[in-house]
Formats: sequence, structure tokens, C-alpha cells
Amino acid sequence: MNKSELIEALAREINVPLREADSITNTILESLTETLVANDGIEIRGFGSFVVKEYSSYQGRNPKSGKKIEVPPKKLPFFKVGKELRERVNSNKK
Repeated sequence: MNKSELIEALAREINVPLREADSITNTILESLTETLVANDGIEIRGFGSFVVKEYSSYQGRNPKSGKKIEVPPKKLPFFKVGKELRERVNSNKK
């Protein structure tokens, strides 16, 4: 499912015009993004949680030249699936 499919599903589910569903979806995604940028976590019960993991700098290697390079520290969003979602996905195994 991509963003436009999510918007269409939301519009059908709550019976609103696509423009309103688009606005709702964008508001939710922007709020989630702003929370992660602020280095706060997000927990959605039954679905999962999002946290920002910080990685320190390290010595890497350029695969093309083989030279050692310093990889700068970085932050990456990380998703941990919730128990209910994991169980629902696993219960549909064939």
C-alpha cells in the first residue's frame, strides 16, 4: 500500500472526500515526522513503536577505492512491531 492508496482507503472507510482524507493523512504523517525529528518516541498500541536510534561515527571503507573513510554519526528512525500486529501477521501463514 502506498500513500495514495492509504488516502483512498481512509476516504472510503470514514466516508469523506479525497481532499479531506488527504489532509488527515498528511497531518498524521507530519505529526509523526515532527515527533521523530524532536527525538521523541511514538507508541501506537497494538501496532508498534517508532524510536530514533543514534549511531556513533566509525571507520568505514570505500568499496570502489578501498580507502578507509570516517563515517559521521547519524540518527535513523527504527520501527519495532507490536505484539498484536506480529500475531495477526503470523496467524495468516499458509
